[in-house]
Formats: sequence, C-alpha cells, structure tokens
Amino acid sequence: SKNTRGDLAWLQAQGWPDRIRRHLRYGGKVIGICGGFQMLGANVDDPHGVEAVAGRSTGLRLLDLDTTLTRQKRLAQVSGRCAFAPDAQDARVTGYEIHMGVSTGDALTRPAFEIDGRPEGACSDDGQVLGTYLHGLFDHADACAALLRWAGLHSAHVIDTAALREASLDRIADAAAPLLERLLMGA
Repeated sequence: SKNTRGDLAWLQAQGWPDRIRRHLRYGGKVIGICGGFQMLGANVDDPHGVEAVAGRSTGLRLLDLDTTLTRQKRLAQVSGRCAFAPDAQDARVTGYEIHMGVSTGDALTRPAFEIDGRPEGACSDDGQVLGTYLHGLFDHADACAALLRWAGLHSAHVIDTAALREASLDRIADAAAPLLERLLMGA
C-alpha cells in the first residue's frame, strides 16, 4: 500500500475485518507486508499528513502495535533469518525495506525476522499473524519455504523464485530474438 490509511478505510468499508477474523478463527494465517503490517496494529497515526489529511485510523487490532507515519523514508537492502521458523538458523531471508513509518508496541517483542542483527516485524502470540516491513521475502528459497511451512504447507519441494525469474527472462529473450533480428535487419 502506498496509502495505508486510505486502503485501511477501504478494507473496513468492504467488511474485510470480520472476514479476516473469521479466517483466523478457523485456523487461517494472515501476513501483512509494509503498509499491510501497519494495518495489523491498533492504530495508524499520520500527524504530518504524509499520505493525505493528518489524522489517526483504527487498525485491524491483530497485533499489539501502533504505527506513526513519518516524513523520512527508510530504504535499505537487508538480509537475516526468519525468527518465526522452528529452523530459524537455516531459514535465511534477503530483501529490502522501503517505508515511511515507525511501529512500536508489545508485538515487536516477538519479531518475525532478525535483520542485520536487529529484530524486525512481529508475530502474534498464537502464531497466526505475522507482519513485516521486509519486501521481497518470498524471493529467497529458504524464506519462501519457511513462510509456506508457517502457513501450513509442509512440502519437501523448495521454490527458487530467483531461478524461476531467470528462466522466465531467458524464455522471453528466446521468443523475442527472431523478432528483434528481423527488426534489426530491416525486414
């Protein structure tokens, strides 16, 4: 989300909070990334009108945290491990943080990740809700496998999204090569 409070208002108007709570009651999992992470908390404050009109929005209240939107943007390439995973030492993660906001609260004492030696994100006490500022967390095969296990998919098959992306780009290049050759030859 590039407009956390506006998107949160839309979710609430569409009745999503009740559907999400029902999903959790039936054993489902919820993950929030960046603005989605901020929405999982109790409140999202925008005292400076960073996204729109200054004000406060009530969050989904699935994690015990509050977020204050800031004028400063955090942008960083990061790496670490999945703290939520039972095999956390083996579950490496890489990605990037890009957000305008600072989250605080008790939920942060149960971090989802350990990034560059610091706790990052949060997990609910029951382990059903996970939130993070980390983008690209599904791009590392170890983290993707750990997240799928967290969500309930226990499979020996590991998805290497980086290799899939490279193979897809190679297929596109192979398909485009004859057309490019004709264009360059003036056909």
